[in-house]
Amino acid sequence: MRRVVALLRATVLATVLATVLAALLAGCGSSSGGGGGSGGELVVSGFSFGAQDFQRTVIEPFQKQTGIKVSFEPGSNSDRYNKLLVNKARPDTDVVLMSDVFARQGEQQGLFTKIDPASLPNLAQTVGFARSSGGMGVPYTFTLLGMLYSTQTFGSTPPTVAALWDPKFAGKIALPDISATAGVPFLMAVAQTFGSGPTDMATAFTKLAELKPHVLQFYSSTTELLSLLQRGEIVAAPGLDLFAYGAVAGGSPIGWAPLDTGKFLSYNEAEIVAGSPNPKAAATFVNYLLSAEAESATAKAFYDKPVNRGATVPPIVAQVSGGAAKDPGAAGFVPIDLNFVAQHRAEWIDEFARRVSG
Repeated sequence: MRRVVALLRATVLATVLATVLAALLAGCGSSSGGGGGSGGELVVSGFSFGAQDFQRTVIEPFQKQTGIKVSFEPGSNSDRYNKLLVNKARPDTDVVLMSDVFARQGEQQGLFTKIDPASLPNLAQTVGFARSSGGMGVPYTFTLLGMLYSTQTFGSTPPTVAALWDPKFAGKIALPDISATAGVPFLMAVAQTFGSGPTDMATAFTKLAELKPHVLQFYSSTTELLSLLQRGEIVAAPGLDLFAYGAVAGGSPIGWAPLDTGKFLSYNEAEIVAGSPNPKAAATFVNYLLSAEAESATAKAFYDKPVNRGATVPPIVAQVSGGAAKDPGAAGFVPIDLNFVAQHRAEWIDEFARRVSG
């Protein structure tokens, strides 16, 4: 019996010591890292595409200028979004860089907190839509929906949206899958072209169902689409201007032009996670991301179009996208209605699979 009591006392003592040690370690870890909040190292979640270039052009200069240590965690929109949902009660990420649709869904799920504009001096230097997006975060780069086409087939006159329904192009066109970045904007462009406006989804799905037999492929990746165009298997496809830069620079007979109806832009947004361990450092990072220095560097490295009006745009970006590369609003481009999309996207995915791509 005495041995049992002694063992119990030793167990209790060990538990108390472990608890005290854990508290001490937690206290040590809560020191502010370079102006951060209570978590030390800033954790930034971003895209896998261009991750190494982003590390070189944004993360490393930011660390050097501010002394704030950053851990960069790349991944897909969906994977990173799901991780935020799982860790919502105990967030371990500070800043998330995410596409507009996923960002708005995350806001509606309570994953993000509103960024105080006063903490972002560089916001004043951005183009109009970046200052009035209506979200909790801020857009930091954007892409434009348009038409990718074969210049051997169309010369310098790009096809219209309605031209995709011309029987002579049957089997020679591709469309974005609704899961692709261009998917929802193109759906809304079809609604605007043939219906009462960009929210007329009934008309859009009816027209796409009509077009289904003429579509060679519903693409979901840039590589897939460019390969079809370069091999001459298709002559036209709605797509993003970003897809065309490398191809045009490399001399491929491919062009890009804004759609004749439905000038929509998509953007990536910087969000601060609700309950971020380092809210002050997170805002410092977002402000740096909006700087002319950072935006010029990412534009040069992987063609991210800047929202900062003072940033430099590479010549190939200006050549392909025209004046919209610097001021999309002046060129007639508008963001899609993200609240409307977030409300209906799940049902659109099902209907697209059932009536269009399936």
